[in-house]
Amino acid sequence: MPHNSPTPPLVRTHRGRRTLEFVPGDIQSEMLLARPDALVLAYLRAMMGFVLFAPSPIRIVMVGLGGGSLAKFCHRHFPDAHITVIELRADVIALRDAFHVPPDSARFAVVHADAAEWLAAHPGSADVLLVDGFDARGLPPRLADTPFYTDCRRALRPGGVLVANVFTYDPRYPDVMDALDTVFAGHTCWFDKVAGNNRIVYALHAPADAALRRMTALRRRRGLGLGLLNRLAIRSILAWIASRSVLALPHLRATRSRL
Repeated sequence: MPHNSPTPPLVRTHRGRRTLEFVPGDIQSEMLLARPDALVLAYLRAMMGFVLFAPSPIRIVMVGLGGGSLAKFCHRHFPDAHITVIELRADVIALRDAFHVPPDSARFAVVHADAAEWLAAHPGSADVLLVDGFDARGLPPRLADTPFYTDCRRALRPGGVLVANVFTYDPRYPDVMDALDTVFAGHTCWFDKVAGNNRIVYALHAPADAALRRMTALRRRRGLGLGLLNRLAIRSILAWIASRSVLALPHLRATRSRL
């Protein structure tokens, strides 16, 4: 194996749970075998807060497949959305069956590509862009600078939202936050104390008035002000998403002209 080759991902199954690790002991993704579509990790639940700004996306693009938690959740609960997942590592994609990732279809695709290059080549391709691309060393430099976030903004349709997972203990954290704030003209916010050392940042491109008012309120107080209330808010958002998808009968779903 070449010196610079990434360590193969490690899959463990124990007591009804299956995990994916890039570094032994550092869980990147976790799945309940009895409920493979559930979001187990707190930071992934927080990423679904994008529905506050884009409740009915038609195009969802994800950077990073991992164990497919976000992909599976969105595939189940946003049946009218087309979902594209960009993953750099073929050995991660090869684990999709082990983590019950849906097969490619007319509305779901896993693409083996460099996310920075793919986004630069696909402007206006997403209503929601979920960036959760990490390697064994953390957030790759190519996915954490101003040119990358500029391409993210260009990849969003007007009114679209970027959701970025950022480590607060990363030495580049202040620079990453400054880059997001600059590229998105201050249209950024997050919920405090909902995901441990992960900061889940929502950034809006050309937001509508209602979305901008909601973002301004969240930005002022970083959510509802208290960590417990913020965590309850995220749980409520997930419950709303789940109830909406259960109640939406297939023959009542509106035809989406923008597909």
